[in-house]
Amino acid sequence: MEDIIKIAIYIHAFFGGVGLITGMGSIIVKKGSPHHKQMGKLFSISMLASSLISIPISWTPNHENVFLFVISVFTIYLVLAGNSALKFKNNTQANWFDITISGTMLLFSIFMIAFGIYLSINSNTMSILFLFFGGFGMLLTIKDFLFYNNKSKPKNAWLIAHLGKMNGALIASITAFFIAGIGVNNLIAWLSPTVIGTIYIIYWKRKMTIKTKEKRTVS
Repeated sequence: MEDIIKIAIYIHAFFGGVGLITGMGSIIVKKGSPHHKQMGKLFSISMLASSLISIPISWTPNHENVFLFVISVFTIYLVLAGNSALKFKNNTQANWFDITISGTMLLFSIFMIAFGIYLSINSNTMSILFLFFGGFGMLLTIKDFLFYNNKSKPKNAWLIAHLGKMNGALIASITAFFIAGIGVNNLIAWLSPTVIGTIYIIYWKRKMTIKTKEKRTVS
């Protein structure tokens, strides 16, 4: 049994490495280019494979890692929602798949917040991680539902949603690399990729918003 788990861990690490490399590559190349699309597909497939494998591993005896489980669930949500956002380019309405993805993540976020409060009451320092990621997940999913119900959203809202989610998945992969890959297990390693990545996402959102305003002014 232990040999099977080790093989699964190696496969998980392999896909995680491919995801990290292709994710970084998709940021460097021009957005929307063939290379960006190819790297994006490889990134999505690799991150989904790595995350799906890591979920059972994180609950296996002698390999329990609740934070790896949290990151895996976050990554699956971000990759699925990020790719699903592409279809909104054609003004497509949200379907059951979109609602299921966001709804499941919302419930998971509420659980993390509740568990974080429980840990905080019991003076467990790890409570901040559950509260942080739970609150972050709730914020993202609430924005999802506002996006789904906004019939007058900007033309490039789909692109902003796509970039935000996919960059979020990359942040998750970088965090997993710090924690599981090189064994840096502290609050700085957990939170710094999210803080830095969020600043990058905000930069891109503002850049997209400025472009939209300029197009409206010209027209």
